[in-house]
Amino acid sequence: MSQSPGSVLAGIPGWEDASVRALHGGLTNRTWLVEAQGRKAVLKIDDAPRAAPFNSRRKEAQIQTSAAAAGLANRVLAATDVVYLTEYVDGDVWTPTEFDNDENLTQLGRALRRMHALPLTGRTFDAKQAARQYASQIENADTELLRGSLRVVDAMPSPSNLCCCHNDLVAGNIIATPQIRFLDWEYACDNDPFFDLATVVAHHDLSEDRAGYLLDAYFDGNGNRWRDRLAMYERFYVAILWLWRESGSASRDMRLPRVP
Repeated sequence: MSQSPGSVLAGIPGWEDASVRALHGGLTNRTWLVEAQGRKAVLKIDDAPRAAPFNSRRKEAQIQTSAAAAGLANRVLAATDVVYLTEYVDGDVWTPTEFDNDENLTQLGRALRRMHALPLTGRTFDAKQAARQYASQIENADTELLRGSLRVVDAMPSPSNLCCCHNDLVAGNIIATPQIRFLDWEYACDNDPFFDLATVVAHHDLSEDRAGYLLDAYFDGNGNRWRDRLAMYERFYVAILWLWRESGSASRDMRLPRVP
């Protein structure tokens, strides 16, 4: 039986009498904004402990705590196998229009480089396993698209430059406080840094100009030499995203990005 927010908060010192307001939009958990003694936090409660491709909540807390120490994430206040409480910080959550601004892309590139310099997490992203898991959940799929997506994933070499990656860098997981921070570290683990860069570019359908600007920001003006590698990871990301969507993890009317 799922725990209620009140029963969870009763066991967290300082939050026993917090007010609670439901938040909407989470696909994999129930989420609330809680307030107590002038402080705000976000509470997430899962129906069961998390398994791959997600982090466990305790592993997520470890990774996010490391990122918070570097100013790249909000602090974790409490975590169990099924409960996650993080501080709420006022800021502007990005929308796709933020990627049109040069200064925003410059800040994002620098923030990504700092994140990729964090200590390794000890868990490597297994794209083939995730793809097969999603594929096994798809019913009445377009056979050609299914096989094509799996071929793209199977053809990808193992990451050659593992680092701490967020692995879910959609606009809604980027917030300006005003410094850039990243939200929702549930997929974070060791991966190739180009997976994060490709997520930003492919998911938001950035133009060649915008993609080049991000690469230059990340590589200190030397981004052009990495365009082919970025394009390879864009195809990889779109294939995994299609499998994820078709598996029922997201609305089927969700707009898919272009395939480079």
